[in-house]
This record gives sequence, structure tokens and C-alpha cells, in this order.
Amino acid sequence: MSFVHIALLAMLIVCALAVSMTRNLLTSLIVYMAYSLIMAVIWMLLESPDLAITEAAVGAGITSVLFFVTMKKIHEIKTEGGRERDKTQK
Repeated sequence: MSFVHIALLAMLIVCALAVSMTRNLLTSLIVYMAYSLIMAVIWMLLESPDLAITEAAVGAGITSVLFFVTMKKIHEIKTEGGRERDKTQK
């Protein structure tokens, strides 16, 4: 195993731990994207380009976009609910 493989595996473990331990959802989403991209690079080093492209497209691409949209919707619901409470209290 070369130094690059070991470094990538170490970064993969750090990303996995960081995602599970961060409290901020946006931070964990960005770290999750980094995890997927590192995994895609590992698949390329293992000479499996089809899995690398799939990991990059699905893991870092589509899944992250869906998470961003979900976070935006949750934020809109929270702010909308707060506005309704303010109107009823006045």
C-alpha cells in the first residue's frame, strides 16, 4: 500500500467520524460530500472507474442536492411557523 492509499483511507475515517459528531447540519453535509469524493478517488485508484463515476454522481452530486433542498424546505417551514405564531400572539 502506498502513502496515498493510507492518506486517503485516513481522510475517509476522519470524514466519517466528523459527519457523525458535528451538530451543524450544513457542516455535516459538506463533510459528507468530501467523504463521497474521497471514496470516488479511492475507487479510481482501485481501477474501477465505473464505480468512481457512480459514487461521484450519486454520492456527492444527487444526494447532496437532495439534502440541500430538504434543509431549505425545513428552514422555510420553521420560519413560516414562527410567523404564524407571531401573528396569533399580537
